[in-house]
Amino acid sequence: MKKESTDNYFVHESSYVDDNCIIGNNTKIWHFSHIQSYSVIGANCSIGQNVNIANNVKIGNFVKIQNNVSVYEGVELEDYVFCGPSMVFTNVINPRSKYPKRNKKLYLKTLVKKGASIGANATILCGNIIGQHAFIAAGSVVTSDVDDYSLMLGIPAKRVGWISEHGVKLNFKNNIAICSASGEQYQFKNNIVTKIE
Repeated sequence: MKKESTDNYFVHESSYVDDNCIIGNNTKIWHFSHIQSYSVIGANCSIGQNVNIANNVKIGNFVKIQNNVSVYEGVELEDYVFCGPSMVFTNVINPRSKYPKRNKKLYLKTLVKKGASIGANATILCGNIIGQHAFIAAGSVVTSDVDDYSLMLGIPAKRVGWISEHGVKLNFKNNIAICSASGEQYQFKNNIVTKIE
């Protein structure tokens, strides 16, 4: 257990960082949070109040995790992921109190790719991939893989549209859409959206 502030990153005095963690430059860990052993948190991240980062979790750079989120072992967050308040990750598909699954080999991997956002109170069932820049609406329950740039809503979450990297809903005409926030163009082809570079 250690509580510290350094020139490289900040940990509030009410939080705990276990041994053998790696924390990147300019990351801030706020009140009542717990960073468990062998987890890796990148640079310029914000870890909100009452957040638990479990053993062996990998978190990229510029990730923002809002209050009351637990990132369990088996979950990986790439760069620029946003986790809204009280959203939920899981790592076991069939939990039983009488028969606990505490071996990391039993955890189903969940990957949240670069730039994806998960809204407040959403739930991500384990074993799924959230695509790049996807947006999971507040309160939704993700039960399957999510394509890049998908806008997902509901229980279970269904794709209700497409969204740009800037978080603007895309309206396609002749398979091309323009993000009103950035002017960037996106292409819709074979039921897949890609940004035109």
